[in-house]
Amino acid sequence: MSLHLGAWDVALVVAVSAQATVLAYLYDPRWKALVWMLPIPFTMASLAVGRPVDATNVLGLPLLWVFTHGVRVLHLRARLPIVAAIVVSTAVYIAGGWLLADIVPEGDTAFWISACAMLLIGWVLQRIEPSRDEPGYRSPLPLRYKLPAIIAVVTALLFIKRGLAGFTTLFPMVGVIAAYEARYSLHTMARTVPGIMLTLVPLMMVCRLLQERIGLGPALAVGWVVYLVLLTRLTRSTWKPQADSCASQR
Repeated sequence: MSLHLGAWDVALVVAVSAQATVLAYLYDPRWKALVWMLPIPFTMASLAVGRPVDATNVLGLPLLWVFTHGVRVLHLRARLPIVAAIVVSTAVYIAGGWLLADIVPEGDTAFWISACAMLLIGWVLQRIEPSRDEPGYRSPLPLRYKLPAIIAVVTALLFIKRGLAGFTTLFPMVGVIAAYEARYSLHTMARTVPGIMLTLVPLMMVCRLLQERIGLGPALAVGWVVYLVLLTRLTRSTWKPQADSCASQR
């Protein structure tokens, strides 16, 4: 395994560490989930990997769903310590990615079938997974200790995830930190994945359509515009019912 870090790898570590640090110091589970949804790792990892967006990127989403629910089930139901639950769930993602990376076709047919399937699955999961009121939590550890710890974890994960092809871009680098920092609101975090499917897949579609014409970087920039519009609409539609419910209970 090469220990060389390229410029985009360094940028990935910096961006992911900053995102994870912000998440750690937010109290409200909904805000933690919202920050986790931002596709900063996907964007930076796509640029670092330097390969076109294809079906392996899309199929990282069900593995991400398995990761988040795996942490929740192992910690809350199987009573594993949160770190052990995260390690096991991360190993499942890596194993799944390694197994699928070499067999998933790279062509348009596989991509568009996978993308449409993920949108449908995300739409269904968004409606059948109920929301819950869960306690908030903010890390009490001072930033001077927290940030180096996060950077160390993210850097280690950067080397672990190599060899996963497009699955690298959905590897839960922030998710590992998020699962630990949101260990009192794991259902809220897991329920975020359908929203990620509904917003990130259109970004991937934009990349697939434009990457050969204008390059991956500009295609990602256009995709971010689409993503932010969809994220705004999704957040308004999901947060408003919760706010109304809280108001009616007062």
